[in-house]
Amino acid sequence: MAIAFTSANIEARRALDLRAGDTVRVHQKIEEKGKTRIQIFEGLVIARKHGAEAGATFTVRRAEGGYGVEKIYPLFSPAIDKIEVVKRSKVRRAKLYSIRRKAAKEISKRMKMLAHEASDEVAVPAGEAEGEPKAKAEEAVA
Repeated sequence: MAIAFTSANIEARRALDLRAGDTVRVHQKIEEKGKTRIQIFEGLVIARKHGAEAGATFTVRRAEGGYGVEKIYPLFSPAIDKIEVVKRSKVRRAKLYSIRRKAAKEISKRMKMLAHEASDEVAVPAGEAEGEPKAKAEEAVA
């Protein structure tokens, strides 16, 4: 269900039904050292602002390497080559800013689990398995 629009067709961008909850793939033109390349950023649309006017923007978020990355794109920017709507999700809000807190909560929960596992590993000295100290104490008594 990939829908693509080019930067040349402004009417198509104005009619683009881009909503919060959509997963989009944004193809952005980047100029480096005289060359132009296309960089793709895929993520969840968490906000769309200012309707279809000239200053309309949309915010895309994705988790990358354990960090949340958000980019705000102008809808009518000539630097955007095309916008593909990859997937649609049914949401109950116009702005999905709560996704930020939810992601932060999951990351902190994961970090606590890793810290707890690391402390368990440190608590047992190297070379001693469960039951060995008892055996050594019994040998000393005998």
